[in-house]
Amino acid sequence: MARSNDEVAALFQEYADLISITGGDAFRARVYEKAARAIGGYHADVSTLDLKGLQEIPNVGKSIAGKVLEYFDTGSVSAVEELRSKIPAGVRRLTAIPTLGPKKALALYEELGISTIDELVEAVHAERLRDLKGFGPRTEEKILHGIGLLRAAGDRVLVDVAMDLAEDIVSRLSRVTGCLRCAYAGSLRRLRETIGDIDVLAAAKRSEPLMEAFTELPYVTEVVARGETKTSVRTDKGLAVDLRVIPPDSWGAGLQYFTGSKAHNIRTRELAVHQGLKLSEYGLFDVESGGKIVSETEEDVYARLGLPWIPPTLREDRGEIEAGLRGELPDLVTEEDIRGDLHTHTDLTDGLAPLEEMAAVAAERGYAYYAITDHGPDLYMQRMTDERMLAQREHVRELDRAYGGRGGRGGMRLLHGAELNIGPDGGVDWPDDFLAGFDLCVASVHSHFSQGREELTRRIVRACENPYVNIIGHPTTRIIGKRPGIDADLDEIFAACARTGTALEINAHPDRLDLRDADILRARRHGVRFAVDSDAHATIHLAEMRYGVGTAQRGWLTCDDVINTWPEARLRRFLRKGREERGRS
Repeated sequence: MARSNDEVAALFQEYADLISITGGDAFRARVYEKAARAIGGYHADVSTLDLKGLQEIPNVGKSIAGKVLEYFDTGSVSAVEELRSKIPAGVRRLTAIPTLGPKKALALYEELGISTIDELVEAVHAERLRDLKGFGPRTEEKILHGIGLLRAAGDRVLVDVAMDLAEDIVSRLSRVTGCLRCAYAGSLRRLRETIGDIDVLAAAKRSEPLMEAFTELPYVTEVVARGETKTSVRTDKGLAVDLRVIPPDSWGAGLQYFTGSKAHNIRTRELAVHQGLKLSEYGLFDVESGGKIVSETEEDVYARLGLPWIPPTLREDRGEIEAGLRGELPDLVTEEDIRGDLHTHTDLTDGLAPLEEMAAVAAERGYAYYAITDHGPDLYMQRMTDERMLAQREHVRELDRAYGGRGGRGGMRLLHGAELNIGPDGGVDWPDDFLAGFDLCVASVHSHFSQGREELTRRIVRACENPYVNIIGHPTTRIIGKRPGIDADLDEIFAACARTGTALEINAHPDRLDLRDADILRARRHGVRFAVDSDAHATIHLAEMRYGVGTAQRGWLTCDDVINTWPEARLRRFLRKGREERGRS
């Protein structure tokens, strides 16, 4: 289920946007943006906290805490409703378009009377926006691209939102008397980055108790259709959920059938037909006799078709059938293989938790090593200085002795790193002599996204060529549904990473998942290594590693491809990159 924290975070982010749209104080808007981030990343459910407990959250003062309590008492916040009433609904609809800021949305409404996306598209094509201050051909391109992103997303949600809901449904239905097995299937089991609807599968001899419990779940707002084998509902988050109940002895066939993509299932059914068989959600049957051959497990179904069990994340018809027939399916990386996280933040910059808390949760996850990589000084809003970073390094070394020393608490080694900003020319925050003191450096693009293709490509390639840059963080900079990836020659960047020994990050944050699976497949052919990192800004974000691993699996990666599955000694050899050669030159 979506946490109460996320609801409040979304409300305060909207409030910050409304303040900006109405020309309010920029500092005040920033206060609510910070509060939104802090509440969204807080470990405790804010609906259970009193005024004092809420004020213990970073960036949440008495006034903001009071608004949180008001929201849970009344279902709304009067200050937010007041600002909403001042903004035409059309303007609020336009602000949902990625790349279109609130001030531009208001200008479109006031100057041209545009209040719908269709009206905006028509105005762009008629070149009516070009007479407005701050608009031009490049702005028009961005707006059309943002509309495309919005429409492509449709009713889809990020994978973590769907996962929270699906796991809660499975947990509740599993407790229903007569339910023998229950699991989510479909695109969620394949861990696609966005989910249109959730498929839940249950095995039982009688379906009625399950259907009854399903329709009475607290977040179900509408029963769309109800039957003996399938019931469809819509939830208060707008997500559609289908429950299918199948006979217990058809579990494997049903799970296989409702997990694979349409293309994958066509291929498996073709294999069945060529062997005189018929594959359905109820089993694999002999066409002539009609007799059931196998159905109880997915392994049985695939084996009878001449295939090994194919991991759900590969079931997209991207070569997995052929690889299976040849016995060449990869031994995919799993979350249990991850030995450490190489990109995380603390409250020294834009994180929400102090170093000690982040390290403690990392140790609880059983990591062998863990890196702290706060931002460098080129992101000026983070207020980083050489002195602050060096002081943190001493603190990290002290904790490392406690966690990693012989007889220490769990044997976890702490690495001190930084997330460097890749500047417009490819340079990074500090000179070489300062960078040499870090155990590792992640370098990321955080600005100037609209540079030309050649400039962006050369910018990242130059960062790869820096001997102190180990990982390119969130390489395309995309934010799913909100910001497109940069227009760069990815193949040239992939080749540079392979040549220089620079890893590419698979950022596990659900709104990034960058690199995406298709890019991973391309990069892997260049011989690139990867780092699956959480980019955690709060302790709860460390658990989002699962989504990065799922994306890595969709890119066919093995442990050998992912540097943070390696033993510490091998990892440290990789992180030394070309530094020894530079020191001897």
